[in-house]
Amino acid sequence: MGLNFTEDQLQKLGFYEKAPKLEFTEDTIRAIFGHEAAEDETIERLKSYYLKTNIYNSMKSQIPLLILVGHKGVGKSALLKVLAAEDKEEDRIPITVQPNDIYNLDVSSENFLKKIEIWKEGLSSIIFDKLVLSLNEHLLNQVSNKTFSEWIDRFNELLSNVLGKKLSDIQKDNISLSNAEFTSLLKNALFREKQITIYLDDLDRGWENTSNDVKNLSAMLNAVRDLSREIQNLKFRIALRSDVYYAVRTSDETTDKIDGSVIWQSWTNHEILVMLIKRIETFFGRDIDQDYLLCLKQKDIAHYLNSVFEERFQGNGHWENAPMYRVLMSLIRKRPRDLVKLCTLAARKAYLNKHALILTSDLESVFKNYSNDRLTDTSTEYKSELPKVQELLLKMKPSQKELTTGTPCLFSREQLIKKLEDVLSMSNFTFKDGKEVTPQSLAAFLYKINFITARKKVGNEILRVYYDENQYIYNDFADFGYSYEIHPAYRWALQPSNICTLFREIELLESE
Repeated sequence: MGLNFTEDQLQKLGFYEKAPKLEFTEDTIRAIFGHEAAEDETIERLKSYYLKTNIYNSMKSQIPLLILVGHKGVGKSALLKVLAAEDKEEDRIPITVQPNDIYNLDVSSENFLKKIEIWKEGLSSIIFDKLVLSLNEHLLNQVSNKTFSEWIDRFNELLSNVLGKKLSDIQKDNISLSNAEFTSLLKNALFREKQITIYLDDLDRGWENTSNDVKNLSAMLNAVRDLSREIQNLKFRIALRSDVYYAVRTSDETTDKIDGSVIWQSWTNHEILVMLIKRIETFFGRDIDQDYLLCLKQKDIAHYLNSVFEERFQGNGHWENAPMYRVLMSLIRKRPRDLVKLCTLAARKAYLNKHALILTSDLESVFKNYSNDRLTDTSTEYKSELPKVQELLLKMKPSQKELTTGTPCLFSREQLIKKLEDVLSMSNFTFKDGKEVTPQSLAAFLYKINFITARKKVGNEILRVYYDENQYIYNDFADFGYSYEIHPAYRWALQPSNICTLFREIELLESE
C-alpha cells in the first residue's frame, strides 16, 4: 500500500521548497506578466520570456524583404526588437528606423515615381547616418569582437578612399550620401562579409487612411523593395498594422509585387498560454523547455499557472469549476497584449484584496473594465477606416428580444445581416475610402476587426475562426456554413446590466 504525503509534510522532509507567497505589487506584476507593450521591456527581460514561434524563424531568414503584418497587440514591435538585439550579439549590424527619423522627409510630390525616388534618397541618407553612428559606438565602447573591430577598421579605410573622411569625421560634419553613392558603397566587396538589417517600425503612427497616406506608404514599400534588390547584403524588416496594410494593398496595384513578402503575425491560444507559462517560470527563476510545452495539450501544462492563479474558476453556468486557463483563453482575441492586460488588472485587484494568488473574485471584478478597454482599443485602432466605429460596436448590444433567446450575441448569417439592417436604419456610417456601406460590408468589417468570429459545431466541439485564419469570408461574406458570434472580450461592455447572465451565455473555449 502506497504512502500519501501532503505538500507540507514533503516540505518538512526536505523534498522541495514551497513556493513563496506572492504580493502583487506593481513591481511584481510587471516582473511576472511583463509590459503591455512588450517592446517597452528591457531587452534582457524581453529575451528571457520571448516565445520563438515559426513567425520568428521566418523573420530570421535570409530573405531580403519581409513585411510583418498583424493587429495591434500581437507583438510585431517586440519581435523586431528581439531580432535587432540578436543581430548585435552575433556581430551583424541592425539599424532601426522610426517615425522621428523620417518626419522631415518631403514626400508631397504628386508624381508617384518621384515619391519613390524621394523615399530611396531619404532612406539611403538615414541608413548611412545610422550606420556611421552605430559603428562609431562600437569603436567607442569596444563592444565588438576582434574580427568585427578589424572589419570596422577596413570600412574606415574604404570611407577615407571614397569620401576622404573617416567615421568620426563623417558623424561630426554631418555628411550624408545620395542613393547612388550609398548603393555604390554597399556594393563594395567589403559588405559581402557583413549583413545589415534595417528594421522599420511604427511607420503607421498618425495613420488617417487618407489617399495621401496610402500613396506615401505605397511609395515607401516600393522604394524598400528596390533597395533590397539593388544591395545584396541589405535586408529589410517592416512592421505594419493589418488595417494599414490592407488599405495600401487594395488601393495600389503596384503593391501586388510585395504580397509575397508578407508574413502574418498571428498566434494560437496554445502558443499564448505557453508564453504566459514562460513568463511565470522565468520570474521564479526556473528553467523551461518551450518546445516541449508546445507539443503538449493545454490540460497537461495548466498546472504551471498554479503558482500565480487559483486552479479552477469558481463561477456558474458554462464557467463553473472550469480550469483557469480556459477562462483566460476564452477572453482574449489571440493577442498577447490582451492576456497581459487581463492578468495585470486581476493582479492589481488581488493586491487590494491581499490575496497571494489571483482568485476567481479578482478576475470577475475586472471583466467589465477589461471589456470596456477592448472596445475602446478597437474603436481607436479602426476609426481611420470607419470614423464612427465605436457607435457601430455599441449598437451591436443585444436587444431585449435577443436577450430572451439565451444566446443574444450568436447569429446565423441571416440574423447578423438583419441586425445590421436595423443598426443602419438608425445611424449613418461612412467608410473613409468611400466604399459603399451595406449590412454585408459592415458584417465583413466586424469580422475583419475580430469583433465577431465565425463558428461552427464540429462533432461535440465548437470551431472558432478568426479573420486572419480565413480571410475569404471577408471578401464577399459568402455563406460557408458558419454562424457568427460577438467575441466574449466585448460582452461586459455591451451588457453592463446583464452581467450575471453572461456566464450562462458564453461557452468557454475547448482545450487545444
